Parts: sequence; structure tokens; C-alpha cells
Amino acid sequence: MKRYYIIFLFLFISGLSFTASAQSDVTLKNCTKYLEPNFISDGQQYKALLSGAEVAEFHTTFYANNYYRIVGATGKEEKNVIFSIYDEENHLLFSNKDHQNSPYWDFQFDHSINCTIEAKLNQKEVSSGFILLLIGFRQ
Repeated sequence: MKRYYIIFLFLFISGLSFTASAQSDVTLKNCTKYLEPNFISDGQQYKALLSGAEVAEFHTTFYANNYYRIVGATGKEEKNVIFSIYDEENHLLFSNKDHQNSPYWDFQFDHSINCTIEAKLNQKEVSSGFILLLIGFRQ
């Protein structure tokens, strides 16, 4: 009987792993469609597994006079990630919530700036899942 529990547990964990990997692949595909071909990724994938009202926090530097695009996605559906960008003094610079949860934003700074990016799920549509943010720049 113990053997059946071990087999069941193994299959259950394998199924969860496959589901998480599949959601991650769909989310990456959903993000990259907004970067290519005009923007080059900075090489980072800012991702988190969120549930409920949890907020993921990421830190990055944007350099002067570069033209950037930030893209956020979770799963297949668009507009389910709410992201906000803050400066070092915690002043809100942008939130896609003010723009119908747009999946991306294009911007440029006239000076280099360290920023905090906060991302959360649109709880009206999704209660948990992986979020992914990509940042690209135009050459």
C-alpha cells in the first residue's frame, strides 16, 4: 500500500512541475511578442509566483537616453499584471493600472536612475500564478 502512495506522490509532483513549466513558457511567449523585433532584452527575466495580494519587487537601473520597453504578463491572458515603477525616493513614475493594465510601456530617462518595479496580479481576473517582466531597449 505504501508503494502506491509513493507512486501517486511522484505522479502528482511531476504533474505540477509540467503545469508550472507550461505556464512559464506561455508567459514568456506572451512577453517576447511585445519586444521583438524592435527591442533587445536586457537578458534578465524578472519573475515571481504570486498568490492573492502578494507583490513582487525588482530592482534595476535605467541608463540615460536609452529608449526602454517594459513588458508584463501572466499566462495566456493579457492585462492581468499590474506593474508600477518607483524612483529611489519611492515616487511613482508610472503604473500601467492608470492605462487599463497595458501589457507594456515605452519610456526614456534623461539621466540614469535606479528604480524599483513592483508587480502584482489583477485580482479581479487571476488569484494566483507566475508573473514575468521583461525589459528591453532599442539599439
